[in-house]
Order: sequence, then C-alpha cells, then structure tokens
Amino acid sequence: MTREVMSGNYAQSYAAKLARVQVISAYPITPQTSIVERLAEFVASGELPAQFVKVESEHSAMQVVVSASALGARTYTATSSQGLLLMHELLHWAAGMRSPVVMGVVNRAVAPPWNIGADHTDTMAQRDTGWLQFSPESNQEVLDTVLMAYRLAEDPRVRLPVMVNEDAFFLSHTVEPVDVPSQEVVDRYLPPRDARAILRPGVASRLGSFTGPEHYVEFRHELARATENVPKVLPEVEEEYERLTGRRYGGALPLYRTEDADAVLVTMGTASTTARSVVDTLRAQGQKVGLARLRMFRPFPEEEVRQLAAHVDRIGVVDRSYVFGPVGPAASELRSAIYSTPHRPEVRGFYAGLGGRDVTPGHVRHMFEELLRTTGPAALWEDLAAMGVVSDG
Repeated sequence: MTREVMSGNYAQSYAAKLARVQVISAYPITPQTSIVERLAEFVASGELPAQFVKVESEHSAMQVVVSASALGARTYTATSSQGLLLMHELLHWAAGMRSPVVMGVVNRAVAPPWNIGADHTDTMAQRDTGWLQFSPESNQEVLDTVLMAYRLAEDPRVRLPVMVNEDAFFLSHTVEPVDVPSQEVVDRYLPPRDARAILRPGVASRLGSFTGPEHYVEFRHELARATENVPKVLPEVEEEYERLTGRRYGGALPLYRTEDADAVLVTMGTASTTARSVVDTLRAQGQKVGLARLRMFRPFPEEEVRQLAAHVDRIGVVDRSYVFGPVGPAASELRSAIYSTPHRPEVRGFYAGLGGRDVTPGHVRHMFEELLRTTGPAALWEDLAAMGVVSDG
C-alpha cells in the first residue's frame, strides 16, 4: 500500500485502474473531466490495458458501457449534472438489464442558471432508475467505495449498476493523502467478473428486448429482489475490504454519538465532516446531539433508520437538493421509513448547500437549535433563512 496526495477525481481514476476495468467511455463535463482524462492517460501509456471509447455525448457513453457489460466486460464511466440528465433513458436500461456498471458522478447543480457548485439534484433526479447510490465523505472513501462498488455490483445476488458520488470541488478538486492498496490486494478482493446472463458471439440469444405484460412484471420483481439483497450483501463486501485494507465505513448509515442523543442530524457527503465537528462542540457544552451519515441513498437504509428512530425523539435531515414537494428527497424517504414504527420521532427537513454554497458550523448549530427547541420556531426560521438554510418547519 502506498500513500499519495490526490483529488477525489483522481481517486476515482486510480480505483478504476486497480479494478482492471476493460471498457471506459465518457464525455467531458466540468467538474468530472479530470477523472476520465487520467484514465485516458493510463490507457495511452499502457498502464491500463482497456478500451477507451470516445463518444459524442453522455447518452452514447452510457450506451457503450451497457453494451460492453452485456458482453461480460467490467466497465466504468463518469459524468456530472446535465450529462447525468442526458443519460437518464439509458440509466433505466442499465438497471433493467442488470448491468454491473460503476459510474463516478461529481454532484453539480442543474441549470438554469448555469452553476458548477456542489448540489445533489442531479443524482436525486435519478433515484428511481434502479441504480445503487453511495455518497463518500472523503477522497479516501471515494477510492475505497469504487472498489467496493464493483464487488457489490458484480455479486450474483445483486448485479446492479452503482453510482459513486462526489461533492463538486469539495472532493473532486481538493487534494488530501489517500492510501492506495496494492494491485495484489485488489486482485484478491476483486477477481475477474463472473459474467452471467451475457451475450456470447455466435450464440443465439437476446438481452433486454421486447416482452409483453405476461412477463414484464416478473422482470421488475427480479429487479426489486436484487435491490432488497443489497443490505445483506453490503456488510460482507465491507468486512472483506476491512480484512484486506483495515478500512471500513460503517455500512449504509454510519452513526456518530447517537446512543443517548436528544436530537440527531442526518447528512450526506462532505457536509457530514462539518456536522461531526459541531456535534463534538455541542457535546462539550452539554448538548446531547448526534450525527447519522446517509452513506448509501439507494437502496434507502430503512432498517437502520428505524433502529435509529426507536431511541431518538428529534431527527433533522439535510438535503442538498431542492425538489418540488413538502420536504427534500432524503427527508421524504426517512419520514416514509419510520411512518409505521411504534415510536415515531419528530422529523424536520432542511435545505442547505445548494449550488455550492458552504454548509458552515453556524448553519449546523442552528439546525440543532431548531431541533432542540420545542416552542417559538418563528424567530429561528428568520435566522435560518437569512443564513441560506431553509427548514420545512
């Protein structure tokens, strides 16, 4: 294992190289471009014996990796924002065809107006396509999660595509030391793909073609069953990775100081780092608060959320994307998950960090104050709005 200073984007590139991907196809878009630029350099130098397919759009890039995956290849692509939106049709094809594609997505605001800052609207808009979604917090976690994503995606009990998301610029272009596992270690962890249900040259078969109503529901049922298997398979994937590298990230919903908490804040991505420091500060001041990091958004960790809700009275959920509903997407999912539980805590949704705006310790402190306050939220609402943080309260 070596330690190198690299960005989150380069962490994606090195992970794809270590995974020995065989086909790469992508179209450049800020702030994703440096991921595939680095991979192109690996291919051109011979360090990575893979095919790099140049295309005219993100839609075509997804078509290439889905088609290559159908032939049994291990594939990788990357995109961001409008590029991900252009892929939308093919995302359904990838999941429906049970293609274990891994894609790096640099979360960026969706236009108009044009904005290249961190925002989760692009991936939240794809939450019903059947893709699994991870949101790492650090560059180290980006590299490790890409490797675990291949192990999870290619498991015969799953066989689903995976997005590994990065907050734009906070991860994609910020550098930090990253421990890079050796090729030997990765090869032990991630053997060649066990290709099942693939197209073979010279063998008459079909994949993803027309079917009538008498069979369509069964295909969707199999897709649902594969998704339901993820919570069973993910712990195995993480345990094996920890055995080989010493690193583990706590599953789909890592908890921090929640055991006796009066209020817990749920965050995604890099906002979690800030929130964790605020938890420590408030704990030192006698406030019983905690943090739950939504590391995996799809499938949503319903069981873990219910276990958390069983002993917490107030939960706040920070969404870095605005959707046109009563609360943000993560808050909506969490409310649905605990609706039928015996103990149903108060859940407050917050919008923060849209379009790359900083989520500061002051913002997080105000969220905890609102969660802990039992009366008189009107004045605090004005404070939050003035700071660029919006509550559903």
